[in-house]
Amino acid sequence: MDLSLALPTVFGIPQCDSVKRARLWLTQQGVAHEFHDFKKLGVSADDLNRWAAAVGWERLINRQGTTWRKLSAAEQAVLAQPGALAVAQVQAQPSVIKRPVIAWPSGQVTVGANEAVLTAAAAASSFTSPP
Repeated sequence: MDLSLALPTVFGIPQCDSVKRARLWLTQQGVAHEFHDFKKLGVSADDLNRWAAAVGWERLINRQGTTWRKLSAAEQAVLAQPGALAVAQVQAQPSVIKRPVIAWPSGQVTVGANEAVLTAAAAASSFTSPP
């Protein structure tokens, strides 16, 4: 893959504070990126499976948010175990995904807006901070 032509894709919800922080950080570092609003555009099973393989299913599920708290115990139990049922439930309620998920041109996937993690991922994808 020619990393010089690929852009990182930020998956999330535009009003989410963590998504806003990550997008602002990328912009401040001069890293062009794409944004995928998974509440409006959905999220594919392939993306969910790829992310889970990269960071682990546990890391993808936001157990601190309002969406999680509104789920029934049975729905929470489904989400606790990776698999087709859990993927389908996340597709139906993408707000349960921890945000942002960033798919980097290097193939790395990051979750959250931690600047140290973003810096390392940007470097691995051949993006560097402007002078």
